[in-house]
Amino acid sequence: MSLVYCGVCSHAPGITSRAEMADPALRDPFYAALENQRQEIMATKPDALMIVAAEHFANFFMNNMPAYAVGMGESYTGPIEDPDWLKVPLRTAKGNPDLGRRLVAEMLETVDVAYAEEWQFDHGISVPLHFLDPNNELTIIPVNINCQGPPLTPLHRAWTFGEAIRRAADSVPERIALVCTGGISHWPATPDSGKINEAWDREFITRWEANDRAAMLSYTDAETYRDAGQGGFEIRTFITAAAAGGGKGDVQFFAPIPIFAVGCTVGRIEIA
Repeated sequence: MSLVYCGVCSHAPGITSRAEMADPALRDPFYAALENQRQEIMATKPDALMIVAAEHFANFFMNNMPAYAVGMGESYTGPIEDPDWLKVPLRTAKGNPDLGRRLVAEMLETVDVAYAEEWQFDHGISVPLHFLDPNNELTIIPVNINCQGPPLTPLHRAWTFGEAIRRAADSVPERIALVCTGGISHWPATPDSGKINEAWDREFITRWEANDRAAMLSYTDAETYRDAGQGGFEIRTFITAAAAGGGKGDVQFFAPIPIFAVGCTVGRIEIA
C-alpha cells in the first residue's frame, strides 16, 4: 500500500541495561517519547515494521560484510546479548519471508542489497523493539547498514538506499512502518564511552529536521570519527530515514544521557 510511518530512535545497550542509573529527569521523558512513538506506529496499523539498524558484528563480520542486508526469515530471535545484562527479555519475532522477498526484489532495481533468511537480533534492534513492540505483536523486517567495518557505504548511497526502501514500501499492498535506529555521537567500547558531543548532535539534528540532503551528505567519515566517534557513523540510518520519508523531520526528544553513552533521540519524518 505505502509507507505509513517513518521515524528514528537511539538503540544503545545502556538504555535498558543501565536504566536505574540514569537521571530520572532525563530518562523518563526519553522513555515517554519512545512510548509516544510506539503509539504513533500502532495507530497506523502496520502490517510490518521495517527496522533499520547498524548491527554490531552479531551476524555480519569482516569475512562477509554487506553494505546493506534485509531479512527474509520466518522468525528472528534476540537479543543475542545476555538478556539479564541487557535487561531485555529473549523473544522470537515474527517475520514474513514473502514480503521480505518482494521488498528486496524492488530495492534491487537501484541498490545491491544482500538478504538473510537467518538473523539474530542484537541490541541495535532488540532495544528499540523492547519499547516499540513490547508485546511482540508486530511482523518485523530487519535491515542492516554497515556502520562498523570500513570501507563504509558513502552517505549518498545511504540516501539512495532510503529512496529504494520508500519505493519498495510503496510497491506492496502491505502497510509498512519504518524506524531507523542508531547514534548520534558516541564512542562505544572505547575509553571515551559516555562522551557525547552535544553541539555536533544538535547541528546534525538541525540538518535532519530540515531534510537538507546536501548538508547531511557533506560530512566526511574522517570528520565524523573526529567529532562524533565511531558511533557517529550511524548517521547513515538517520539519512536513510530522511530519504525514505522525504518530508521535514520532527525530533520529539533529544538529550545527552552519559550513562546511556549516547545522545538519545526520538524523531519522525513527514511522509511526503
